[in-house]
Amino acid sequence: MTNSTFYSKRKNAIPIRSHEKDNQCNLCPNRCNHFKKVILILLAFVAGINLTQAQWQRTNGPYSASPITCIAVSGTNMFAGTGANGVFLSTDSGTTWTAVNNGLTDTTITSLAVIGTNMFAGTGANGVFLSTDSGTTWTAVNNGLTDTTIVSLAVIGTNIFAGTGSGGGIFLSTDTGLNWSNPFNGSYISCIAASGTIILGATLGGGILLSTDTGATWTSRSTFPGQVVSFAICGANIFAGLNAFGGRVFLSTDTGASWTLSNVFSKPITSFAVSGTNIFAGTSGGVFLSSDTGTTWTAVNNGLTDSTITSLAVSGTNIFAGTDTAGVWKNALSGVITTAKEIPFNKDFSIYPNPAKNQLTVVIANPVSAGKQSIALDIYNVIGEKVLSSSLSFGEGRGEAVDISSLPSGVYFLEMKTEYGVSTQRFVKE
Repeated sequence: MTNSTFYSKRKNAIPIRSHEKDNQCNLCPNRCNHFKKVILILLAFVAGINLTQAQWQRTNGPYSASPITCIAVSGTNMFAGTGANGVFLSTDSGTTWTAVNNGLTDTTITSLAVIGTNMFAGTGANGVFLSTDSGTTWTAVNNGLTDTTIVSLAVIGTNIFAGTGSGGGIFLSTDTGLNWSNPFNGSYISCIAASGTIILGATLGGGILLSTDTGATWTSRSTFPGQVVSFAICGANIFAGLNAFGGRVFLSTDTGASWTLSNVFSKPITSFAVSGTNIFAGTSGGVFLSSDTGTTWTAVNNGLTDSTITSLAVSGTNIFAGTDTAGVWKNALSGVITTAKEIPFNKDFSIYPNPAKNQLTVVIANPVSAGKQSIALDIYNVIGEKVLSSSLSFGEGRGEAVDISSLPSGVYFLEMKTEYGVSTQRFVKE
């Protein structure tokens, strides 16, 4: 952690004066100095609180030999599914975790979902299990579920959907898992997501399935050049995360009819979480945050010792991240969002001309925000393939030229990386 200096800018703060004859205290000649020390200690304490809010903190587990595959919240209970050790429960925001696997005959947990007080667990080979007592006991609920390889669960009201991975497609239960129907069959599903009356499914071949009537009818949408592993639905905006070509995020504003590339990450996408208008993306290279509908993304990994993120979840005022080897971590939403907004790199990075022919100029208005260092630069095409790499050194207000004459005409994404995170901008090569 780097050392920081903090300054008080409170408009109506009481001024701290040095000794004045009319204010000296006979009992304590150094009263003013003591007062200054108290103020400085208080400022440092407050600054320390703010810094803590912007840092990830490791919870007390769950300690297992397998990754945290999913996280779900039911009231004050938080459940974490693991890749080989079943389900763990925390009732105190991660301070303690307890294994709750009584009745689970398959401890490879792929997905968790909540309907009221009912907790559902999707497993790798034995279908869906239901707990009505906060995980104390589990019962298999697989009547009509002809494909028991569950890869993803999603909920709309009292309906629960199960995406399956052995060709069974998508299943639906309208009675708390007691019975299942198969409204869309014959596909290998990689993930599903639901919001309102909309449910999305992704196939292993990169196809997108859409239902706008709670699963009654389905249509095929665009096909991606890679496997979609996670969706996030935020109002009219749908984000799709891919693990191909190092990881990409696509955005649709028309219910999946068309998609635009939002960002290219250097690591595969694993998960999303939504808090208001803030979108968090979990990757095998840490957590990234966008507060502007995916236009820019900022790394928010301060304190994380395991950057391989396997799952994300928002609960109350905190965001939780499941990791590959280090259990579950948490961070205060207010702290991480504020920290990301204070990082100046994204807004100070500009490119011109756009469109460009043979040369692109990159400018960082404030090189202090870039750390006065050589900055890695990568250019990707629209299908996420890296087509050019370079490094640039900046002086204040000075642009650095990038030779793009070798690139074919088309749309590209220029990605720059500093210690503050990753910033991406779109440009057109004529």
